[in-house]
Parts: sequence; C-alpha cells; structure tokens
Amino acid sequence: MAKILTVTLNPAIDVTLQLDNLQVGEVNRHHAVVSHAAGKGLNVAQVLKDLGHDVIVTGFLGADNRQIFDAHFVQEGFENQFVYVAGETRQNIKIAEASGRMTDINGKGVQIDTIAKQQLFDKIQSLLTHIEIVVIAGSLPPGFDANELKQLIEWLNQQGKKVAVDTSGQALSAAIAANPWLIKPNGDELTETYHLPASTYLEQQQLFQSIGHMQIQHIIVSMGEGGVNWLHPTHPLHAQAPKVQVKSTVGAGDSLVAGMIHGLLTYYSPEEILKTATAIASHAVTQIGFQVPDLSVIEDLKQKIAINSLS
Repeated sequence: MAKILTVTLNPAIDVTLQLDNLQVGEVNRHHAVVSHAAGKGLNVAQVLKDLGHDVIVTGFLGADNRQIFDAHFVQEGFENQFVYVAGETRQNIKIAEASGRMTDINGKGVQIDTIAKQQLFDKIQSLLTHIEIVVIAGSLPPGFDANELKQLIEWLNQQGKKVAVDTSGQALSAAIAANPWLIKPNGDELTETYHLPASTYLEQQQLFQSIGHMQIQHIIVSMGEGGVNWLHPTHPLHAQAPKVQVKSTVGAGDSLVAGMIHGLLTYYSPEEILKTATAIASHAVTQIGFQVPDLSVIEDLKQKIAINSLS
C-alpha cells in the first residue's frame, strides 16, 4: 500500500459526551464520555491505516498535554513527526444526543510562531522522498494564516506530490486557489466561503466555473443525507447515502476523504471508488468513533448505495 503523510495543523482532544437529549440552559447528565486524540488529519490517518496504508502524521501539538497523542500514535503504529510547541493542544467538546444530533464546542488552538512553522516545513521536506500523497485537513491554528496554507500546497505541487485538502472558510478559498489534487468541501462550506448556492450539482458546477483557472482533478462535495457529488471532469457522479442509524457524525467527512484516497490509489473504477468511499463514511456515522475494523461491513453497505451519472 502507499505511504501517505497527513498534516494536522490544529489537532484537538475530542471529548464526546453521550446523552439522551440536550436541554439548553438546564442541568444535563451524560451517560457516557469518550476522550480521544483527534483532528481531521489524524482522523483521516486512522481510517487509511485501517484500510492498510502506511501513514506518517505531522502538524503542531501542544507539549503540555501531549500524552494522549503520544499514546495514540504508539497504539496505531503511526510514525510521529509532529512539531511540539509550548502550551496545550485544544479540546473540542462534542455533545452527542440519542437522535444523532451533534453539538460542537470547539477550542481555538495553540499559538504557532515562525520557528515552529520552519520546523514543520523542514520535517515535511525530509519526508517527501518516500511519500505519494499529502493530506492537509482541518482548521488553521492561531499564527498560521490562509496564505501560508496556499504557499504550502503550491510548494508540495512543485515537488510533484498529490495533495488532498479538507478545510473550510478562508483556508478553503486559499486551498482551492492553490489547485491541489483533491478537495472535499461540503455544500454549506462552499456557500459560506463564496456566498453562492451549492446544494445541487448544477449550483456546484457553476460555483467552481465562476472561480476560473482551476486545475483540481477531484472535487468531492459531501451533502450529508443528500449523498456525495464527485465533480469529475469526464464522469461526474452522485452517490446516494444508505439509510443508517446515526450515532455520531464525527469523522464522517474524514472517512470520506480517506475512502476516496484509498479508492484512487487502488485504481477502482470511478463508480467503485465513490461507492466504497460513501460506504466508509456511512459506516462512520453508525458509531462513536470511525474505525473500520471489519471490511465485510463496508461491503454490505456498498450494496445499498446507488451511483448515478451527473453528466
């Protein structure tokens, strides 16, 4: 399998509280709590590892509460190339209700200085010889701006690497301007970033045409229960998500990114790539967490997914 580098610039400790029904302004009692090392790049790494790929992880981590991450890297067998900075990695509080509704309260992130940014660049440069794909996923921490993200993607392009990006807001706009190999926004993120409707294939197509000078090979637009659109230049496709019982949406988008990368590296047909990725993402929402412990579950879900041409 391929060796993949995931870059998580603003990781977090996800604290997921499970309760029956959130009563705003009232005293609530959870019946379970789970804490784990997270961040979109690390989530992608987890799924890619479950699918059999060799993963190296990097980004920025706070040195003061690094233990949960260090233990996670050892447990998962990740090669740890993170840059440790002064301070604590943020916590994200996720309130998961029995209905499947998720309420997120996200931290801001640790401050990143010029020295740490240079250390990260040096680490990435030293790793690139054996890397096939670089995944950059998640938000940007304080001190690391959208233009620096754009410069990082452009530099990786110049090194001949395939770059997959999953982010939002100004970072999404900057990433798209840098023309990575793959992006995975959702419809709401596109509308928020470009102030244009993006709920249908036609609207998404018109939005990207309005940007101009784009050379992104794979545009994947996730739409929750509405499925997934793959704005492929020659065979655009739509996958209708199967009906499943939703326990948590955490990691679903990251699972979709990992599934697409897995399929593209495995050279499945376009229909099989999208069906597999959608099944992996659908499986993620049925659990607290997003592991892929049993591929037979994915195969079962694939039988329930319809793939339609958008051309």
